[in-house]
Amino acid sequence: MLTNFILINLDLMKNILLLTDFSENSSNAIQYALNLYKRDTCSFFILHVKSSTSYTTDDLMSSGNKSIYDSIIEDEKNKLSSIITQLKKDFKTEDFQFETMVDYDVLTDSIKQVVIAKKIDLIVMGSNGVTGAKEIVFGSNTINVIRKVDCDILVIPEGFKYEEPKEMLLPLDSLDSISGTPFLKTLKFLKKSQSSIHILRINPSGIMPDEQKEDLNHIAYFLKDTPHKYRVVNNISIDNVVNSYIQTNDINLTVIIVQKESLFERFFMGSSTAKIGNYLLVPLLVFHSD
Repeated sequence: MLTNFILINLDLMKNILLLTDFSENSSNAIQYALNLYKRDTCSFFILHVKSSTSYTTDDLMSSGNKSIYDSIIEDEKNKLSSIITQLKKDFKTEDFQFETMVDYDVLTDSIKQVVIAKKIDLIVMGSNGVTGAKEIVFGSNTINVIRKVDCDILVIPEGFKYEEPKEMLLPLDSLDSISGTPFLKTLKFLKKSQSSIHILRINPSGIMPDEQKEDLNHIAYFLKDTPHKYRVVNNISIDNVVNSYIQTNDINLTVIIVQKESLFERFFMGSSTAKIGNYLLVPLLVFHSD
């Protein structure tokens, strides 16, 4: 018997938050997002978050007649303005609106505030590891955003140039199920991108999961008109399965449904920033459960 599904609005996403630290990595993620939502009507909010401890006495001394806050954020505002100017040139035929924001706060706290205030549907950010001795804001902080911010998130690996997401991977383990709002969001994305989906039921213990029969029922009902593949993988760890499958099946987007104590936590728990970076071979789309 099919699980009762929560009905959701299948309109395309409208309000998208783009995070930038002015690095090439974050610029690449922004370009990916705008290419992904070509031909859609979207409002893009570009946010730069800076720690309050990052300004110096020289910043305060140079403020002159301007307020301290205006003096501190002037450079960031100019950089954001330049980004918008270039994006409007690159995507001049698209129905896009842009708004920029600078904030001095904890990254996740700032994002939470913007998500609520601007009714954000999707957060897009880049992810990389350590550059020299300094960790870029989108290294381990990517994981903190996914864990602490209750919003759908698209993470773009460093150097991954836009390509249409035509082959999507949805890995599941024994505690995950194809049900509820997150899976409907996955279906919405499939419809938008006209993608094929590869569903992997990963079972490291080797015991056949009870969910397999339920999976097949859901797949027969919801994916009957969508190209798809379904595999059960036994006795192999999650990270090895995902990495191997991505490399051998031309996957160009991975979807993870985040439940409490679910695949995401087991997939990334204890990983160093460098190891996480290795996992992100393709963009990662995270849907949070209710």
